[in-house]
Amino acid sequence: MTDRFRVGLSNDFQVELTGIVDPVLEEVFGPIPSVEYEFFPVRSWAEIEPRELEPYDAVITIRPHYTPRSFAGVARLALISRWGVGYDMIDIPAATAADVLVSITTEAVGRPVAEAILTLMLALAKKLLLKEKLARMGRWDLKAQASGLGLRGKVVGSVGLGHIGTEMFTLLQPFGLKRMMAYDPYISREKAARLNVELVDLETVFRASDFVAINCPLNESTRGMVNAGLLSLMKPTAYLINTARGPIINEDDLLSVLRAGQIAGAGLDVFAQEPLPADHPLTQLDNVILSPHGMAWTDDLYYGNSYGACQNILTLFRGEVPEHIVNPEVVERPGFQRKLEALRERWQALAVNS
Repeated sequence: MTDRFRVGLSNDFQVELTGIVDPVLEEVFGPIPSVEYEFFPVRSWAEIEPRELEPYDAVITIRPHYTPRSFAGVARLALISRWGVGYDMIDIPAATAADVLVSITTEAVGRPVAEAILTLMLALAKKLLLKEKLARMGRWDLKAQASGLGLRGKVVGSVGLGHIGTEMFTLLQPFGLKRMMAYDPYISREKAARLNVELVDLETVFRASDFVAINCPLNESTRGMVNAGLLSLMKPTAYLINTARGPIINEDDLLSVLRAGQIAGAGLDVFAQEPLPADHPLTQLDNVILSPHGMAWTDDLYYGNSYGACQNILTLFRGEVPEHIVNPEVVERPGFQRKLEALRERWQALAVNS
């Protein structure tokens, strides 16, 4: 092992986010000569090979998949620093078994994603796409047929009341909603009350809301959770918004209710299959707003995710545990403790010699 602390970045940063992370890498790591970083050539969505992880102490990643095979024989890696908060592309038990910590950038995504939800909510409520189409066609005589909804007096429900759900309800405070409600079995009623949010069961969220926003992570308990049963509870005037993960919703069931007009429409930034095929049935519906899993991708999200991912790595290099981690159980594992102690010694030696 070299004395340098080595950081690898998945090449989505060169394909999808060209130049976005580079200034932050220089800002955070530039002043530390013992840190070196490079992009490694893995296709977006591809499975990571062990040989691609082995050279690094830490990696920053977006799309690639980390399976049990990815960690086979990998001894040096101590941290996967996810650029963002979703981690369904990482096999967490496999990472834990390999003594690899997984961190996310919780603080960076809350406001941008909440703004994305609000954008979709307002665009659906005001029938923005239909009005834009009428204006381009010169059919101003039909504008009364495209009348929308105001948010005052409406009910907004959230599946999940974590950081993103909290930010969403904070942004909605001035709109004069009738009720704000959420389903989240992990959140206390005291926290919900501070936000003026009612904690209710899942069925009530779908039955009572004019807008339902999906704000929970994708895991085995949430995969396919939003199905025909829940969708059938929604008002025919209600809208569904998903900026979380596509597989949380049973897409076939959603297509059925949208086609039948059982709900008013949907705003979707995420899908069961990504990229969404151009001929997918969802692209044929006029009561759906589609976005390519990028509705929240803004200047503040780019900087916040990049800075947070780098800071998580720098915290690890100092021999400390980052704040926002997915698998805290790895921290007490002897293998990870040895990695952490070795990093702490390298950092301290750097501080003495600087």
